[in-house]
Amino acid sequence: MTDMLDPSAITEAQRTALIRRYDLAGYRENGCLDDLTTFAAELCGTPVALVSLVEEESQQFLSALGFDEPQTPRDTSFCAHAMVAGETVMVVPDARLDPRFADFPLVVGPPHIRFYAGARLLSHEGVPLGAICVISPEPRPQGLTDFQFRGLEILATAVMGRLQDRRAQLEHEQTVEASEARVADSEQRFRTLADTMPQMVWSTLPDGYHDYYNARWYDYTGMEPGSTDGEAWNGMFHVDDQERAWTRWRHSLATGEPYQIEYRLRHRDGTYRWVLGRALPIRDAEGRITRWFGTCTDIHEQKLALEEREIVSQELSHRIKNIFAVISGLIAFAARSHPGFAGISSDLRDRITALGRAHDFVRPHSPQSQPKARQDSLHGLLTDLFDPYRGDDDTRIHLSGEDVPVDDRSATPLALLFHELATNAAKYGALSVTEGHVELAIQPDGEMVTLCWQERGGPVLERTPDHAGFGSQLVELSAVRQLGGTVRRDWRREGLVVTIEVPLAAFSRPPGTGPCR
Repeated sequence: MTDMLDPSAITEAQRTALIRRYDLAGYRENGCLDDLTTFAAELCGTPVALVSLVEEESQQFLSALGFDEPQTPRDTSFCAHAMVAGETVMVVPDARLDPRFADFPLVVGPPHIRFYAGARLLSHEGVPLGAICVISPEPRPQGLTDFQFRGLEILATAVMGRLQDRRAQLEHEQTVEASEARVADSEQRFRTLADTMPQMVWSTLPDGYHDYYNARWYDYTGMEPGSTDGEAWNGMFHVDDQERAWTRWRHSLATGEPYQIEYRLRHRDGTYRWVLGRALPIRDAEGRITRWFGTCTDIHEQKLALEEREIVSQELSHRIKNIFAVISGLIAFAARSHPGFAGISSDLRDRITALGRAHDFVRPHSPQSQPKARQDSLHGLLTDLFDPYRGDDDTRIHLSGEDVPVDDRSATPLALLFHELATNAAKYGALSVTEGHVELAIQPDGEMVTLCWQERGGPVLERTPDHAGFGSQLVELSAVRQLGGTVRRDWRREGLVVTIEVPLAAFSRPPGTGPCR
């Protein structure tokens, strides 16, 4: 009950429940309200002053001056009337003359109550609980002065303030107890859940101190519970992985970045198995890290499978390279038998070599054989493809602009396309002289990508060629037919400019739609 209630609509069961929320047992013995009771008697000039709590069958006195009984029946209680009176303070000048109280035992007999004045005690919900009252055996026809009347009202407010403080303290303690119970229950649920997981689960304090591992960790490692707390966990890793794991973990602690690493963890049988370690921080409302939660997943079988896959991939790649070599050999053999075929055969072998480079760039790799550039990188593919044309000067072919993802589908036509442009530049254009260079700008724009090849510093172009050779036709074939783009040539005096526009979708498939998954 937190809203103001109609006192007349409150049931005794509701009042009893509300009174319990104040936990008033022992209040009289503690003397918590005695100063207010004494002041009330002094204020009103009476020998008796009480703070009453009216319950269903009786009224008990939380504080009493000049009255020894700890409680009296409710049906002969003045305060039971005062707490529901229409005014804040009920005044009875002479109880013998008031038909409500004339026959009360406390009026007829000791202490022979004549004068009574009581200020009701209301909870902040508006529920009457009792009264603070003053009593005299002498009638007082004049009642209370205005000053005394107002003083009793203020004293009633002070009494309720202290009672409310006690209630708030009790509710706080109950809230804390409930919260602690919820935390304990949540902790138990977490531990139960963590122990049923196939992964090893661990957690640390904000500074990285490991203070929890689930049952799976101890079962997997064979260690005694608590033996890997603190920093002892790192000793479970292979000696070659310990410094790397420490460095990565310290970086996550310093930056709050997620932790992820593969390392070899000692199994209970003494062998080391590959494990994937991950951890994320838990933050409070202000963004401060309050705890780290992590998992360790055994990936040993997957690592072995990847190594086997790499061996197979290398063997297939080797055989494909052998096929390229056999084709190049056959072309060279044919050229020796037909001298007039020598020029064409040289170009053809170079094109096959370019295809071999593209194949090797996009094929599956292990971490050991993987190219330095990302395998889905157009910049990486072109950098690898242009390597034979650079010589000692890396600036002869300069790549700029945004990168674009590529895959095995687009690598072949892209390799053929730019191999032809680079070869022609080396034979006739900017790369045929030491001062020449090429700039290739890559600019994605919405659903299209523009690739601008611009030669500078080469031989001056006096006129536009009057026919298109096989290389030009191969550029058209790669850009237009295979990639679905367009090619525009601009034969400027200072060098050839080729503008190629290709749909972005032609460079790579959407994720999850590759040929082999």
